[in-house]
Amino acid sequence: MTETLRTDPARLAGFIGDSPVLDRVRGIAGPGEVYLVGGTVRDVLLGIDPVDIDLATGFDPSGLGLELDPRALVHERFQTVDLVVEGARVDIARARSERYPAPGALPQVRPAPIEEDLGRRDFTINAIAVPLVSPEIMLDPHGGQADLERGVIRALHRKSFLDDPTRSLRAARYAARFGYDLAPQTADLLADVDLDTVSADRVAAELELVAGEETAVEALRLISRWGLIEVGEDRLDLAEAALELVEEPAWIGIAGRREIVRAAIAIDRDRVARELGEVPPSPFIAVELADRFTGADLLLARSMGITWLDDYRSEWSRVKLEITGADLLAAGVPEGPAIGIGMSAALAAKLDRGVAGADEELRIACEAAARDSDRD
Repeated sequence: MTETLRTDPARLAGFIGDSPVLDRVRGIAGPGEVYLVGGTVRDVLLGIDPVDIDLATGFDPSGLGLELDPRALVHERFQTVDLVVEGARVDIARARSERYPAPGALPQVRPAPIEEDLGRRDFTINAIAVPLVSPEIMLDPHGGQADLERGVIRALHRKSFLDDPTRSLRAARYAARFGYDLAPQTADLLADVDLDTVSADRVAAELELVAGEETAVEALRLISRWGLIEVGEDRLDLAEAALELVEEPAWIGIAGRREIVRAAIAIDRDRVARELGEVPPSPFIAVELADRFTGADLLLARSMGITWLDDYRSEWSRVKLEITGADLLAAGVPEGPAIGIGMSAALAAKLDRGVAGADEELRIACEAAARDSDRD
């Protein structure tokens, strides 16, 4: 476990008092029961700027949500609202209890006091609430602040992973992000996790969140080590290498972190080696080959040791023609495949022979297009 961040409850009062979003919420809700909850409380306690603002209410939140944002998305079944206020993403949910009719099934919900709502959450560190009207009060019935101090991920009850197996994937995401350990009792629950009891879409959605983390590779290592989903160590090493390479000048911007991690897990290494493994005979052929692959796959291929891709990224892929298809049409080339053939011929001449200038490009393109027409 890495050194944990110190919590400070005073940060909560400061955050609630200074937030223009929460000021608007209080202005509309008045003395109504509205609580800052979940990951927002956790992050503020740790001194981390929260990405989203999570709220729970003692009433149906749809009216509040729509008044804050007329374009808010209301989910009537769970009485939740997704909205944007002052540029910040806000989630408002009615405080509720949940009952799972079967392992992995979606829960049946009913309105409940905030204390019951905190008891149905995934981990103690996410089961803390603060009333907006009394920000000096922190409701922490399950010891979430203490677990933050200790650096522990603790499920709230022994059926937690049985009710929702995707919580095990979330545990890996939090453990990697914060450098925390699983509480021993929570680690014991991993043996009974059955991800087959939930839909593939729910598992994929949780893995998508994992892939977007700064610590995605470490989270996936935990997921594999815990026996939840097998992820080959070679693929994780490849993802790690690619994430380092994408910081190099030639590779910056070719793909995002989430895309790179997803591609590393799914990449067909045999195809990459077969199609890109040999140095192409010319820059033009190199460009044609490389353009068949996504940016993330090219980055991974380079991480596999295919070094000619550095030249592709830093030089060949940057070469652009001065002419366009419209120039060929204006020169009398008929619309159709001949346009593409002419443009390819001009690009090959520019890449492989150093041809320069729009006039010369157009001449070469028109000649190639004409040859194609003659063959027809």
